[in-house]
Formats: sequence, C-alpha cells, structure tokens
Amino acid sequence: MPFSHVAAMAFERVSRLTSIPRIWRLQALSQLAAIALSLAVFLSTTAPAAAIGLLRDPDIENGLRELAFPILRAAGLSPNRVKILLVNDGGFNAFVVDHNTIFLNYGLILKVPRADVLQAVIAHEAAHIANGHIQRRIGNLEGARTASTLGLALALIAAAAGGGEAAAGIAAGTQSSAIRSFLAHTRAEESSADRSAANYLRLSGISLQGLIDLHRAFQGQDLLTPGNQDPYARSHPLTKDRIRAAQAYFEAHGDHSQPNANADYWFARIKGKISAFTRAPKWTLLRANEEAHADIRLMRQAIAHHRNRNLSKARAAIDAAIALRPDDPFYFELKGQILLESRRIDAAVSAYGKAVELAPRDPLILAGHGRALLAAGHPRDALATLEKARDREARDARMLRDLGVAYASTGQNGMASLVTAERYALQGRSEDAELHARRAVGQLPVGSTGWQRAQDVLLASERANKRKR
Repeated sequence: MPFSHVAAMAFERVSRLTSIPRIWRLQALSQLAAIALSLAVFLSTTAPAAAIGLLRDPDIENGLRELAFPILRAAGLSPNRVKILLVNDGGFNAFVVDHNTIFLNYGLILKVPRADVLQAVIAHEAAHIANGHIQRRIGNLEGARTASTLGLALALIAAAAGGGEAAAGIAAGTQSSAIRSFLAHTRAEESSADRSAANYLRLSGISLQGLIDLHRAFQGQDLLTPGNQDPYARSHPLTKDRIRAAQAYFEAHGDHSQPNANADYWFARIKGKISAFTRAPKWTLLRANEEAHADIRLMRQAIAHHRNRNLSKARAAIDAAIALRPDDPFYFELKGQILLESRRIDAAVSAYGKAVELAPRDPLILAGHGRALLAAGHPRDALATLEKARDREARDARMLRDLGVAYASTGQNGMASLVTAERYALQGRSEDAELHARRAVGQLPVGSTGWQRAQDVLLASERANKRKR
C-alpha cells in the first residue's frame, strides 16, 4: 500500500493488515501446490505474482460473516462454506472467482456509508455464485495463455481446483488489465445478479435502499474512459437502466426492513478497524470520538497508539475495550498482537491464550497464539497449536513460515523443508520450491504422507522449471 515512510514502518509491525499477510490458503495443499507449479507448462510467461493478497484478521472476518449470514441463507448458500475475505487493495471493488468465496477490497468498505450498502455488494456477488455464473468464467482459463503474469493463470487454475482464497489472493496481485479480462461480466449476468440481490435483501429484511445507493454512487462512470473509471464500474458496468430496475423493484415491494443494530455495530467495527490500520494514527485519534460505540472507539485508539509506538496508551485502550466486552475473543487477539509486536512476549502469549479459550476453533487466533509461543521459546507447544490451525483452515504463507520454524526448532528438518517447499509453491517460486522439495524427499521416510506431499511439489516444480528453461 502507498504510505508515507513513517506509516510504512508502523505497518511493518502490524501483522494482520500489512507486511505479514495471510494469503493463499488452500484446502488440499499438496494437490493444489502441484497444480500451481504445473502451470508453467500451460503459460507463455512465468513472471511471479506481485506480493500482495489478502488481509487476514479474525475480527474483520467475523464481522463480515455477521453481515453476510442472512444474505447467504436467502441465496441458498451455506454461510459455513462461503467466506467473505478482504483484499489488500484500496480501490472500490468486489468480485468472485469460485463458488466458495466473495472478495471485497478494503477500499470498498472504507468508502460505503452504511451497512446496507455493503450488504448490497455482498448480495450482488452472492448472486453470481447462486446463479451459476462462475462456471462460465472459469471457461476464460484458456485466456491465461496471454496473461502477462503467472499470478493470474495460477489464480484461474486455483479457482478451477476449488482453491478460492488462493485464486483471488493471487489475482489481486496481477496486472489490472488481466484481472479485468477474467472478471469481465456480461450485461445479462449483471442484470440477473441485480434482480437476485434485490430479492435476497428483501428476504433478509435488509433495506433495498442500499442497492439503489450503491448504483447511484457510480452514475456517470459509463461516460468516463476505462482508465478513469472506478474498478468496480469497470467490472460491474452500471447503467441508468440498472438504477431504474432497482428503483422499480423497491417501489413494487416496498421497504419492510427494520433497523438492525447488530449489522450497524459490525459494520462500524469492521470499518473502524480497517481505517485505524490504513489511515494515519493522527487522523484516527482526531476522529475516534465520533464513534458511537465505546468499545469500537477504544479499539481504534488502541491501534493508533500502537502504531505510534505508545504501548502504555495502547494497552490502556484495549484493556478498556475488553472491560466493556470481556467475552470477546477478538479484542484479546488484538491485545496479543499489540503485545507481541511490542516484544512483550509472555504477556502476548497470555492474551492469545485467553483468545483461544474464548474461540478455540478460530484458525487465525490459533495461528497468532502459535506465533507467540514460538517467540516465547516454546517450539513444541507452538507446533501443536499451528498444526491445529492448519487442520481447521487451509494454508497461507505466514502460517507455513511459522510452521517451518517450529518443525526446524523441534528437529524435524524434513517437515520443515516440506512446508517451506509448499510455501514457495503457493507463491509461484518454483525453483525455490524444487530445492526444498528435494531436501524433504531425501529426509522424510519413503512412502510417508509427508514424503508423498514432497513428491507432489517436486514433480510439479520440475515441470515448471523445465518449461522456464
């Protein structure tokens, strides 16, 4: 992200939303890693994807689940299966590339004014899944031959294989022209998605005004050249006809929605946390008092003080937020993050431990706890915790890095080489993946599960590297 030098330094210390991204999570790592590396055979160019991706934060993802739950249920989609993930991009955009994930740019959340507008975006993207538009888009895979980066083609392959988070985590880092090509929607698809989205919102008791206001925000975009249009307008062409259609639906069905304090709360919390990490701390501190919810106000202040390296004020603010919500695992997780990044390791382990106690199955909280245990010099405990996190959710680069350190620290060098190879495979670094996969094959028992996973990565990386040469 483009920040001032001081802000960039602060972001290096804030792992969830910045330089330690949790990207490219996969359900079946060895299979998808093999697919990913085999991709070089399919491509005419093999430049690696840019190192941007998803912004992983358990609190934000929980809030997005709260907002999306009624919409997904109305669409006939499983809220446990379809995830809403945040893309590391400040532009106004949202997209889907598979049947399991809706991706929202963090910039979109910062720019929409109300919960119902954000829910309208989610409803529209859910409609693309429910209406079967994804399969048609996967047909664009052949176009990856002319894509300018490995990242886009890897994203398409991952999408076809069911690795949705992997797909968009990589797609988010590729050139915008290639992304636009893959995410190009037909007018019929957009109209269909609009109609379905309006129905989902009505069935969920959410005001249709959000959908109308979303469309109105892009009035006039069609008159601009593509280079000057907002990314959302390029991938979701908005016309006067679509605005009229939304208004007609609204008038036909009326507005029977009721105020939803829960949706308003989680929207404020998501937006407040993102803004606290992406805007200057001074901006946050000046405006935090405008927040109506006391705990969110304190959370924003805690993040701003943390980014200003004022641990005492950050700790006081997050403790005050916890006092208001003592059973909230995500505030304990944030406290753990603040303490860990301030090198208060033992206190961080304790805070993360409390978060795990309150949310024992949350993989991102487990991963943070494992990282803190690793920093505290308890590699065996860290290994057990990190493996629990991996079992509950597919992999990401940060997780694999920590897991590799934990394996190496406990004398399991073969497994350390394996997860390092898999991490490089997910990042499209086929030469590094091959090197570490060879080490793993030579160190792990022949025929073991780890050995087989290493063979998968090795065979795929060899093919990819042969194609490069």
